[in-house]
Amino acid sequence: MTNFAAELPWVQPELILAIFALAGAVAGAWFGDKSAGALSWIGALTLVTAGVFGIVYDPSTPQILFGGALVVDGFATFAKALIAFSAAVTLLLGADHFATTNERRFEFPVLTVLSVLGMFIMVGARDLITLYVGVELQSLAAYVLAAWRRDDARSSEAGLKYFVLGAISSGLLLYGASFVYGFTGSVRFDEIAANAADGGVGLLFGLVLMLCALGFKMSAAPFHMWTPDVYEGAPTPVTAFFSAAPKVAAVVLTARLLYEPFADLVDQWRQVVVALAAISMLVGAFAALVQTNLKRLMAYSSINNIGFALMALAAGTAEGAKSALLFLAIYLPSTIGVFAVILAMRRDGKAVETIDDLSGLATRRPWMAAVITFLMFSLAGVPPLAGFFGKLATFIAAVEAGLAPLAIVGGLAAVVAAAYYLRIVAAVWFKPAAAPMQNASGTIVLTASAAAALVFPILLIALGALESWAAAAIATSF
Repeated sequence: MTNFAAELPWVQPELILAIFALAGAVAGAWFGDKSAGALSWIGALTLVTAGVFGIVYDPSTPQILFGGALVVDGFATFAKALIAFSAAVTLLLGADHFATTNERRFEFPVLTVLSVLGMFIMVGARDLITLYVGVELQSLAAYVLAAWRRDDARSSEAGLKYFVLGAISSGLLLYGASFVYGFTGSVRFDEIAANAADGGVGLLFGLVLMLCALGFKMSAAPFHMWTPDVYEGAPTPVTAFFSAAPKVAAVVLTARLLYEPFADLVDQWRQVVVALAAISMLVGAFAALVQTNLKRLMAYSSINNIGFALMALAAGTAEGAKSALLFLAIYLPSTIGVFAVILAMRRDGKAVETIDDLSGLATRRPWMAAVITFLMFSLAGVPPLAGFFGKLATFIAAVEAGLAPLAIVGGLAAVVAAAYYLRIVAAVWFKPAAAPMQNASGTIVLTASAAAALVFPILLIALGALESWAAAAIATSF
C-alpha cells in the first residue's frame, strides 16, 4: 500500500506552488488588484523556493510516488529548476511592466504559478493520466494569460487561437493515449514498456498522435501555426514566459515519453522526431527572414531552436537527452533577455516592437545596444558565446547517433537564422537613430544585463558544471 506521508517530502516543490496558488487566489479576492504587486514578488520567491527545494531533494535513485503516477529523479529535478527560475524572472518582469501600463491584476502571479505547477507535474509524469493532467493544468492557465488584455483585439485573438488549437492538441493527446492504453492494457510507463513489443501498428499510431500533440505544446513545426500570432498578441511578459518555461516542460515530457515506455521502439519513433526537428529548424529559419515585428521574429526563433532540442532527442541516447537539457539551459537566459530588451522599448508611454524601432540604439543607449548584440550572437550560436556550445552539443549527439544528414540540415538552418539575428544587430549599430525612448525600469535593465552576462563563457567553468549536472541527471534517470 502507498505510504503517502512518507512520499510527501518528495513533492514539496509542488506543494509549495499549490499552497501559494490557493492562498494567492484568496488574498486577491479579498484585497483586490492592489495586492498584485506583493503577490508577484511573493510568487517569484515561491517559484525560486520550489526550484531550490527540488535541487535539495534531488534523489540519487528515482523515487516512484503515488502508486507509480509520479517520479522524482535527476531529469525532473533539472527541468524543475530551469522552469522555476525562468518563470520567476518573467513574473517579476510582468509585475514591473503591468504596473506601468495600469494592467496589474492579482490573477497574473496566481495563473503563472498554476501553470508552473502543471509543468512540474508534466516533467515528473510516469503514467498517461498524470501526463494529461499536467499538460491541461499548464495549458488552461496559459490560455487566460494569452488573452490578458481583454479590451485589446490582438490579445483576445491570441487567446482564442491558443485555446482552440490547444483544445485540438489535447484531443489528439487523449486519442493517442487511448490507443496506447488499448494496445498495451496499461497507462503506466513501466507496464507500457513491458508490453510495447506486442502493441504493433496501433501502438505506434497512438505514439505518433501523442507526439503531434506535444509538438503543438512546444511549438514544433508543422504544429506551430499558433505561435507567431500568440507571441505578437499576448503582453510581452506573457510572451517571455511562453518562450521559456513551457518549452522546457514539453521537451522534457517528450523525452520521458520516448525514453521510458517506448525506449525499445526507438527505430520507429526516431523517424517522426527527425522529421519534426528538420521541419522546425527550416521553418523557423526561413520564415523569420521576412519578419519586421520583433515578437513574431522571436516566435520563429523559438520554433527554430526547438528543432535543435528535438535533433538531440532524435538520437535516442543518453547523450541526446543530456544535450537537450544543456541546450535548453543555455537558451533560456538569451531568450528571456531579448524580451526584457523589448519591454525596455517604450515611446510616449506605448510599447514599440519592430526592428526599425531599434535603429541607432547604439548612439542613444550603448549599454542596451551591447546587451542585445550579445544576446543575438548567443542565439545565433556565434563562438565563443554560450549559445554556440549549446548548439554544438546537439550536433554532436546527432552525429554520434548516425544522424549526420539531420545535422547538415541543422547547420544550414543555423546559417540562415544567423541572417535575421545579424539584421537586428545591424539596425542597432549602423542605422540612423530612431526617436528617443523612455528610460527602462531597473528590473528590466538588470534582467537584460544579467542575461547578457550569462552568455559569456566565464562561463566555461559554469558550462562544465552545468554539463556535469545534466549528465548526472540523465545517469540517475534512464
